[in-house]
Amino acid sequence: MDPHRLDATAAACKDLINSRFPDDEDRGAAAMLLADGTILTGTAPDAVNPSVEACHEIEPYAGAFRLGRPVVASICLHRQPGGRTIVLSPCGVCRERLAVHGPHVLVAVAGRPDPTEIVWKPLKDVLPDYWMTAFPDEVDPGWLD
Repeated sequence: MDPHRLDATAAACKDLINSRFPDDEDRGAAAMLLADGTILTGTAPDAVNPSVEACHEIEPYAGAFRLGRPVVASICLHRQPGGRTIVLSPCGVCRERLAVHGPHVLVAVAGRPDPTEIVWKPLKDVLPDYWMTAFPDEVDPGWLD
């Protein structure tokens, strides 16, 4: 994977946070890089009832589906008051969503010990015991290596 494309994906995510939420408050966004080089971004809308809120990744994930294009990389960032931006590893639900694009999708995780450091890992590395491997005839063969 071209590191410049990954850098551009992270920059698009940060740009969305800063343009959509110019105040210095807790806010986040996500960006996904598609196989054709397109970068889609999204953020979670506010809801009165927190149980109906969606992940930041929903918007770019749905956009990739609408376009019929595979996701090759995904990042979710969260800006804290003061401007510090940390990396959020994809939650379990988002990992399941990304899994349909295969085990080699790159996902951003926080560096250790610095959560502002972006570390790119294949989804298979952050989801090593994917449940679909119990169905070898139905899963992308890359999950079975």
